[in-house]
Amino acid sequence: MIGSLGVQGQQLVYSAQQAMQSGRLDEAARLWAQVLATAPEHSQALFHLGQHKLMQKDIASALSLLERAARADPNAPAIALNIAFAHRAAGNTAAELAALDRALAIDPYFLPALLSKGAALERGGLSKQAAQIYRNALSVAPADHLLSPELRTSLAHAGAAVAQNAEHLDRHLGAKLAALRARYADLSLDRFEECKEVILGRKKVYVQQPSMLHFPRLPAIQFYDRAEFAWLPLLEAATNDIRQEFLAIYGEDNRDFVPYVNHPEGAPTQQWTELNRSPRWSVYFLWKDGQKLNTACHRCPKTAAAAETVPMIDIPNFAPTVMFSTLAPHTRIPPHSSVTNVRLVVHLPLIVPNGCGFRVGNDVREWREGKAWVFDDTMEHEAWNDSDRLRVILMIDIWNPYLNKAERELVSALLNGLREYNQDDRGWH
Repeated sequence: MIGSLGVQGQQLVYSAQQAMQSGRLDEAARLWAQVLATAPEHSQALFHLGQHKLMQKDIASALSLLERAARADPNAPAIALNIAFAHRAAGNTAAELAALDRALAIDPYFLPALLSKGAALERGGLSKQAAQIYRNALSVAPADHLLSPELRTSLAHAGAAVAQNAEHLDRHLGAKLAALRARYADLSLDRFEECKEVILGRKKVYVQQPSMLHFPRLPAIQFYDRAEFAWLPLLEAATNDIRQEFLAIYGEDNRDFVPYVNHPEGAPTQQWTELNRSPRWSVYFLWKDGQKLNTACHRCPKTAAAAETVPMIDIPNFAPTVMFSTLAPHTRIPPHSSVTNVRLVVHLPLIVPNGCGFRVGNDVREWREGKAWVFDDTMEHEAWNDSDRLRVILMIDIWNPYLNKAERELVSALLNGLREYNQDDRGWH
């Protein structure tokens, strides 16, 4: 004997499953009926026979079989979902919603039930409630290539419904907030605008994700306000000189430009597989890991002088890094985050063809030649060059301005203490 069905019953189940997979649905139904004759409360047989009756539009028989299946297996969300389908076919929206709630009580992330509940609410004229359910569905949906065509179509509809609801809500809030916005028209309201966009579901909240050192209680700011860095105009004024020095060294011999991503053999490359050891994202260092490279700075004296007007981070053996960063045409730097939030990164764009862009968190911007910005690279960011020309940026590491002098010195000692400990592998002593 194999289980309660015995060998013959198990063979019937297998044959029924094979018939279903081959699309022989009537044959499968006949086989499931034989299983049911042997085991009247076999949940799988009840479920598939109920589905078959539903396809035949025999709603009463389908409901009877599906309810029996639910009693036999109360923890199967797919059974409750099909009960909802039967109630929908019967035109009983209240019972349909109740069955969908049963399915979601079993599995709150059951995507077909979420989409079906959104559709039921939408049919009932409850578009705002439907949009909330659709929004939940979109948040748990797997990658598009993992979905059936039917689910892709349903999700596309859900996205359109969520977007439409956001537009209506935005107009409502616009009218509600108009007087206050006018009152504070002379103030920067960027943070509030981001807050509103998050409420509308148009922007996602990103957090700092440093891979090496997280310093607590530093603000998670994607792009910093220029007003915090009085030295930015002086750096920007040197743009033409810096660009000319880049063009000279790149034209002389760009063999000194090295791939920025350089994982050793056997190391996991994750999102960096395409760019690992690739010249498509190449850099030329003027400072690296806290050390000034005299030969490079001698070749680019005006660039080095301009960098030294910036309050560069100073952690021996670690930072600053100052470099020319080149991105080849039709190349994308994938989403990633960096090592520590004690530093920020300055970008001074030198050569920016049309079709280039940069995203930090939920803020997408375009570089403008000679216009620098400061950002937190421990927040997820990515860059792209969709043009046919090279893109070039000067990058400089600076201290996070929210660290005081003592914290900076302690962080430097901490990181070097960690480095010394890991280099000396003679055991604990």
